[in-house]
Amino acid sequence: MTRGFFVTIDGGDGAGKSLQAKRLEESLRADGIPTLLCRDPGSTRLGEAVREILLGRREMQISPRSEMLLFMAARAEMVCETILPALEAGGVVIADRFLLSTLVYQGIAGGLPLDEIMQVGRVTVQGRFPDLTILLDLPAEIGMARINRPLDRIEQKGLEFHKKVAAGYRRALDLLAEESGTAPLRIDAARDPDAIAAQIYAEVIRRLPPRAEGGRE
Repeated sequence: MTRGFFVTIDGGDGAGKSLQAKRLEESLRADGIPTLLCRDPGSTRLGEAVREILLGRREMQISPRSEMLLFMAARAEMVCETILPALEAGGVVIADRFLLSTLVYQGIAGGLPLDEIMQVGRVTVQGRFPDLTILLDLPAEIGMARINRPLDRIEQKGLEFHKKVAAGYRRALDLLAEESGTAPLRIDAARDPDAIAAQIYAEVIRRLPPRAEGGRE
């Protein structure tokens, strides 16, 4: 059974995660590499329904612990239904957010104990942590100023909350690296998007195991 390669792109709101995840998918597919792009929460019927509750219901008050459990439920379904089958087939999976986001948003910024989140996270991901976690590092003021659409429920939590998020990523990144045994990649997200995309592509290509390269050995 081929293991495939699992990469996640994470960071604060406005850092450009979705753009860079899409560009990486397009570049890998152009090389003939089987690639699956998924978003967390989302990418399954359950995940999209939970996403609407967590992000779309702007009027709804949800505690950090309930947020954490909802994110984990959507993530567990995505791991089971989409991520693991794609990896077992030898493809590359790109996730727009993953466990790191929950450690930061509901943990460091939301006040939940990180060890509690990690305990649930281990069960959720079934021991399959990313092979590469990419953090797009950007000050909260810049990220929030980039958003030119109506803010979702979590984006509406205010600048001070998002400053805690931006500052918390480095601490959570170290914790996740210790748990997963893989070194993360931190990128300055204030740089030109084309330069960022080129760096991400080069770093992923360099790390791909031969069998995940779709016969390009």
